[in-house]
Amino acid sequence: MSNEDNFNLSLITTDTQLREILGPVSERARTKTRTELTEIDRLWIAASPFCLIATSDENGSCDVSPKGDPSGFTLILDEKTIVIPERLGNRRADSFHNILQNGHAGLLYLIPGRGDTLRINGRASLINDAPFFDELIVRGHRPALALLLKVEEVFFHCSKAFLRSDLWKSETWNPDRAPSRPCIAKELENTEASLEELEVYYGEQYRKGLYGESG
Repeated sequence: MSNEDNFNLSLITTDTQLREILGPVSERARTKTRTELTEIDRLWIAASPFCLIATSDENGSCDVSPKGDPSGFTLILDEKTIVIPERLGNRRADSFHNILQNGHAGLLYLIPGRGDTLRINGRASLINDAPFFDELIVRGHRPALALLLKVEEVFFHCSKAFLRSDLWKSETWNPDRAPSRPCIAKELENTEASLEELEVYYGEQYRKGLYGESG
């Protein structure tokens, strides 16, 4: 018996079934995709300090990785090519391993306060140096690695999910409903550090080390 059987699920397995439930795609939605960046796309990317990168490996296992820097951190080389610098992190590099196997990525660019988002899909590759790497320096940090994406599809996504969730309404925010980052690390991750030590680590010290700074 499969896990699905345990929950008595009614599975959708064909495009026909899916369309019977969702209905037809509007002409506007169907035809809004583009194959290269427009001036409006460029302005959006320049204003965005945050994006999500979706990838999958050769077997279809997926990963979504957040990337953030000061607004305009994505370098636009031309209407078909963008570059995202890699910063200091946990070195798992799940999305990068996927790119080496699959070579595709989907990006979602956000602007704080805006409900609409910009989606970009394309062919991804990894580069460890180029003349334009000097343009990717932030607070003295020159990336040792970057993701280069050749744009194949780009379009704007509507704001309904953000409106339903009230994501940008600060009066709905309650970050203490879930355990703190130090508590999560102590409970779920392999560490011998005490909770007090983790609270110090994830405090001001953590912010000071975002780009490799010390002190």
